[in-house]
Parts: sequence; structure tokens; C-alpha cells
Amino acid sequence: MEPNRKHQRYQRIREQLQESLTVTEDRTARMATIVALLHHKIDYFSWTGFYRLIDGKLLVGPYQGFLACQNLKKDTGVCWAAVNQKKTIVVPDVNKFPGHIPCDERSKSEIVVPCNNEQGDVFAVLDVDSSDYGSFDDVDAQELESIVKLL
Repeated sequence: MEPNRKHQRYQRIREQLQESLTVTEDRTARMATIVALLHHKIDYFSWTGFYRLIDGKLLVGPYQGFLACQNLKKDTGVCWAAVNQKKTIVVPDVNKFPGHIPCDERSKSEIVVPCNNEQGDVFAVLDVDSSDYGSFDDVDAQELESIVKLL
């Protein structure tokens, strides 16, 4: 998708979320709303969800798509890389990412965005997979980073 068109789509999604997320402060409900809207509005998202950092474990949270891994092996895969590096990770080809956790063989590319609390600590990650290689770019990273701030 052309970058300007992609920005516009994310802008519309962010506006919808800003309206929708005013009804509750519950973080899990807000995560579920974000995931549902993103998953159904962006056609190259094949799996969209959150992994929550609870007691030193990354446990699956609200998601849409194929069956998810429940508990991600510590310090392995893209999600843990985003937690440990405290930055968004874009992976054009998951088969070339050391330690990638293959929850579903249809996943070809991935983006993971850390979610930080007021103190800057990571409490979750937004994980998005695509069944196509090279689906994610700097536009996705920038826009998804702004969306997770709505939590």
C-alpha cells in the first residue's frame, strides 16, 4: 500500500479508537477494541494481538486471527526482542529472525510494538503478523506506536 494512503487509513483508525476508548479505563477492554479494529480494517494483518508481561512471562492477551501461542519462551522471538530492546521490531521475513517462535506457519512477516506505562516500563507488546513477506514498514511502526499510546 502506498505510504500516504497507509497513513490516512491509520489516521481514520486512530480517530475511531479515540472515540471508542473513552468508555472505559480497563486496559484489557481497550486492548480488545484496538485489536478488533486493526485486524478488520487492515487487510494484510493476518494475526493481531497483545502479549502481556505478567510475572516475567509474555502471556497472550486479546487477539484476532489463528490460534496463538499462550506463553512465549523467555528471551526468544520477536516479542521478547521488542521487550528487551524496548523498541519496535519490524521483521520482513520471520524465517530469517534468530529464535523466531513459529506459532503458525502462515506467518511470513511481523511487527512488534512495545507498550510502555507512565514510568517507561514495558507492560505488553502489540504483535502483528502477515501471511506475506515484507508487509510492514516505517509507516506501520510509527502509526502503531501512536495507537498503543492510547492504552
